[in-house]
Amino acid sequence: MIDSDALDRRFRGESVGRALDLVGERWTLLILREAFFGVRRYGQFVRNLNVPRPTLSARLKTLVEAGLLHRVPYAEDREEYRLTEAGLELFPAIVILMKWGDAHVPDPDGPPFVLEHSSCGKPADAFLACRCCGEEITAHNVTAHPG
Repeated sequence: MIDSDALDRRFRGESVGRALDLVGERWTLLILREAFFGVRRYGQFVRNLNVPRPTLSARLKTLVEAGLLHRVPYAEDREEYRLTEAGLELFPAIVILMKWGDAHVPDPDGPPFVLEHSSCGKPADAFLACRCCGEEITAHNVTAHPG
């Protein structure tokens, strides 16, 4: 028999849904991707993404209010956007999405860019691993328990 209280608690506090409410919209993820790769200024976001200005303004405002980006002055009456610690923590999710996209919805000309690990100079092959034992974490070797 399913414990209805546990089921209600699961859906009420569902982490993936809450995260997607904040960052799950296409433009938001693309803005974050650009920020990870060094884009900081409004005009650069517009140019790189070809995003409508009202959409960009709204998404940047949301990301600042949520604490994923913050505004930093760089000239008189000019600000740029920088990732906060919380924003930087989304990097693995973006990299995994990029890797998945390259594998399952590939561009016929190949990946638009490949990440290189600065320490060793090799292509970065990201994967999710257990901090305790180092084993790769997959959908087949984890168990969910109530939090």
